[in-house]
Amino acid sequence: MAGATGPKRQDTRKFFENLSGAGKCIAVLTSGGDAQGMNGAVRAVVRMGIYVGAKVYFIHEGYQGMVDGGDYIKEATWESVSSVLQVGGTVIGSARCKEFRSHEGRLKAAHNLVQRGITYLCVIGGDGSLTGANLFREEWSGLLNELIEQGLIDEEAARSHSRLHIVGMVGSIDNDFCGTDMTIGTDSALHRIIEVVDAIMTTAQSHQRTFVLEVMGRHCGYLALVSALACGADWVFIPEMPPEDGWEDNMCQKLSENRADKKRLNIIIVAEGAIDCHNKAITPDYIKDLVVSRLGFDTRVTILGHVQRGGTPSAFDRILASRMGVEAVLALLEASTDTPACVVSLVGNQAVRLPLMECVQMTQEVQKAMDEKKFDEAVRLRGRSFENNLSTYRLLASQTARSELQNTSFNVAVMNVGAPAAGMNAAVRSAVRVGITEGHKMFAVSDGFEGFYKGQIKEIKWGDVGGWTGQGGSLLGTKRTLPATHLDEIAEQMRIHNITALLVIGGFEAFESLLELHQARASYKEFCIPMCILPATISNNVPGTDHSLGADTSLNAIVETCDRIKQSASGTKRRVFIIETMGGYCGYLATVGGLAAGADTVYIYEEPFDIRDLQANVEHLTQKMKTSIQRGLVLRNENCNENFTTDFIYQLYSEEGRGVFDCRKNILGHMQQGGAPSPFDRNFGTKVAAKAIQWITRTLRESYKEGRVFTNSEDTACLLGMRRRAMVFQPVAQLREETDFVHRIPKEQWWLKLRPLMKILAKYKTSYDVSDAGQLEHVTRVRPKENHI
Repeated sequence: MAGATGPKRQDTRKFFENLSGAGKCIAVLTSGGDAQGMNGAVRAVVRMGIYVGAKVYFIHEGYQGMVDGGDYIKEATWESVSSVLQVGGTVIGSARCKEFRSHEGRLKAAHNLVQRGITYLCVIGGDGSLTGANLFREEWSGLLNELIEQGLIDEEAARSHSRLHIVGMVGSIDNDFCGTDMTIGTDSALHRIIEVVDAIMTTAQSHQRTFVLEVMGRHCGYLALVSALACGADWVFIPEMPPEDGWEDNMCQKLSENRADKKRLNIIIVAEGAIDCHNKAITPDYIKDLVVSRLGFDTRVTILGHVQRGGTPSAFDRILASRMGVEAVLALLEASTDTPACVVSLVGNQAVRLPLMECVQMTQEVQKAMDEKKFDEAVRLRGRSFENNLSTYRLLASQTARSELQNTSFNVAVMNVGAPAAGMNAAVRSAVRVGITEGHKMFAVSDGFEGFYKGQIKEIKWGDVGGWTGQGGSLLGTKRTLPATHLDEIAEQMRIHNITALLVIGGFEAFESLLELHQARASYKEFCIPMCILPATISNNVPGTDHSLGADTSLNAIVETCDRIKQSASGTKRRVFIIETMGGYCGYLATVGGLAAGADTVYIYEEPFDIRDLQANVEHLTQKMKTSIQRGLVLRNENCNENFTTDFIYQLYSEEGRGVFDCRKNILGHMQQGGAPSPFDRNFGTKVAAKAIQWITRTLRESYKEGRVFTNSEDTACLLGMRRRAMVFQPVAQLREETDFVHRIPKEQWWLKLRPLMKILAKYKTSYDVSDAGQLEHVTRVRPKENHI
């Protein structure tokens, strides 16, 4: 099975089969505020724990259940976490517990754990819950001694339970925990906010209204900031960026300017903890009164409240929770006596383990910096993800009057190539506005390279891309045509419009197009300009990046449909669904969609299978039907095998499962390509396009000599992609070696490492390479800014 990018490590690979859970007892609890995705984490901990031979216990109602004991601590079974993946909140309950804060409460909790032989604890919650867990761990040996003195346990019990091992996962919709890019629940909360904003925009547009929206985030402005980026809000108020004195005038001036630009609505987003530079709270009602009194605009306030915590988890949160849950069990099994309590978290696309207290201390330092009005320091401590969101917001909300901009002599063209993907319009909007802010003239090319050679090129202004962020598909128009057969005409159009840089947003065809233009540089000086591609395709099959724009929206469409299909079987027992996904030869959508939807089997091209595998899968489902879980979900990538078609697999399953289960099939088709972009795709598109334009500006300056732009070096025709933890500009010529052009996929794909994880959670015996699992690291204060997003 292919691994992640980077050198092969065949001989140093370490498999988790060597990590046995036999004789170990793991308990899982959720504590503090609930967050969507917590159930996915609980499910992964339970199933991975049982898989390695450990006993797993639920602790119901958080720390309260640990203190009260009795029926609050129950052994979990494989089936007890069935059907919880798509449920929001936490099925094992969460409660804030005063008693656990007292020494007596923790003594009771220790007694309850020892009685059941539990020495491994997995805590899913915020920084308060995790701090409590660490204190409990530090006091453990003292608590055992007290229990011996009170005659509640004997010496032998104390000896065999002498160490308490703790691993934390951060479940918090606020994304306010340092050391991780995303906490479980944040993406789902953004989904709820953006659903509301999209709905409000249509009514605001009808009546030319201003809406002030309050979102959660008492101490952290992440939700407000990212939702402002994702919906193109006019103004945002967050605790980390208090406005200067006189902000009222600036805001009202911007709102009236936007109305003068024929914008029919204004959106202002306020975090519930927003303050001004004198620490005075900024409330939605104050903003409303201000807008009404100064501008006379019809203004409404909407407070989102607990809607943000509710609803089903997004695909991202399910995958994050499943990955983190499995990683947490591995961390517990590998823990030694001197291993500090750790949190498993995500940095870029990489699972990492960080010392729990380092993260907690840094999170507390953020609050301290804010209390001392050191806001830049607070933003830096929040981490690179928050910092990059904020810098992109500032770039797009640039207050420089457009007439005051220092114009360069550069003309930058933006285009879409390939199939449409959600997020393309957000990227175009960001590229156009950042380009104008940098002083360039921006040109839009319609209908890909077909439009290019036909001369469908026109200047695009700031106001032309208003409201584009939330629109699906491609508003510029996109075609799959490659440039090779029209190089003369394209070069001619570049001369006519004096195009000095090119930004291509698209899928595999966009990558091939840039390769062709790069190769043609020897014959056409017009192509000796900075060129950059942003991968945008639902298939996620472009080399040089772990994530393509549009794939997240598509995954959410697949997962939503799978949820509905699974629910349709709840009335009719013993049914198996066979679902076909898109993706060409790339199995990303099928695999990751399968992990997020809780599939039993996923068939993909990258992992060849034969009739014996199909037979084994049918047998596996037959066994499953004997349990209380009487339905199955099978995903098949459209090109996984030319002979084992969806119809063939459906007929085989129907015949072999006769009398045990019946079958239904479903081809998802183009619904995977449509729809409004997810918050992740809106935000990702906005940030990568801004980064690409800044790279284009730097490269233009470096290659401007004697009154013209000329560059033919490899590193000026690049692809901007996410590689593990960083955003990297990579020359397309170098990516050629990493590509299988026949099947239009990268030769190595990181997500193949998720397949064993999916199989384990579906109760298949498999081999899982954990050499890439998170090693314990330390929280770094300042990460290098370049190449990060």
